[in-house]
Amino acid sequence: MQRVECEIARLIKEVDYDEVTHLFNKLAGGKRLRAKLILKIASKHPKAPLLAAIVELIHAASLLHDDVIDEATIRRGAESVNATDGSKVAIMLGDILYSKAFTELVGFDKDIAKVISSSVTALSKGEMQDVKMADEFNEDEDKYLDMLYLKTATLIEAAAYGAALLEDKDAKKHAIYGRNLGLSFQIVDDILDITADAATLGKPAMNDFVEGKCTLPYIYLYKELDKKDRLRLKSLHAKSIDEEETLWIKSKMQKHGSIEKSFLLAKKLSQDAMNAIKGDEELTQILQTMIKRSY
Repeated sequence: MQRVECEIARLIKEVDYDEVTHLFNKLAGGKRLRAKLILKIASKHPKAPLLAAIVELIHAASLLHDDVIDEATIRRGAESVNATDGSKVAIMLGDILYSKAFTELVGFDKDIAKVISSSVTALSKGEMQDVKMADEFNEDEDKYLDMLYLKTATLIEAAAYGAALLEDKDAKKHAIYGRNLGLSFQIVDDILDITADAATLGKPAMNDFVEGKCTLPYIYLYKELDKKDRLRLKSLHAKSIDEEETLWIKSKMQKHGSIEKSFLLAKKLSQDAMNAIKGDEELTQILQTMIKRSY
């Protein structure tokens, strides 16, 4: 991971603009899940740290744009770039990170470059779907999971696939692993948005619903409610909700097991990921660590 951080620093320095270096250094690094995944799969390949750095730049760029779209002021416990320097600067910084990543990506085998770049198209499509879905309450589980795959899982899937190609491993099996890891990871994040406190999340609790996002626990809850409570839940969608309304939602979720049902799906997806790479203890450990995050 030290080599990955050095590669990231080198790529940012090569942009040759002090303002970009300053702004990028303000960004919190996060879990570096995608980088760690690449290093685990292609641990012996000398270009693995560079590929990991490229994917992390892409991920950082997507988060910068995501914060502008969501008008988020907090990211990983710190003020977002759009909050401190404005949305225009955040968008341009994201564009620079994307373009720098693609500039470096062309130095890899064309199949690796294609799968990573294609995943960014899918990611952007997923982001657009997410925005459109926030216009009204979504009760369609399949529609939500399709969007989640595009917005979150595709880049993780591509990272696993590309790393496997780099190390001459079974790319299809690793792609299945990456896809299911990405989906289960995001579902656990959706759960934590409801169950964890603001200090743990690094953003306001239950922020997803306030932004108009109907994640799985809300979809599962809606299916169990009577007509009166369904109307009440819908009336709270995409609005700032007070403590009484928050407690009402959480009590109904507890009554109907909405959180537990969401977690069961995350566990199933994790098991599917483990089945794809049977015998790889390090990749299994990544899954187990992810699924055990407290909720």
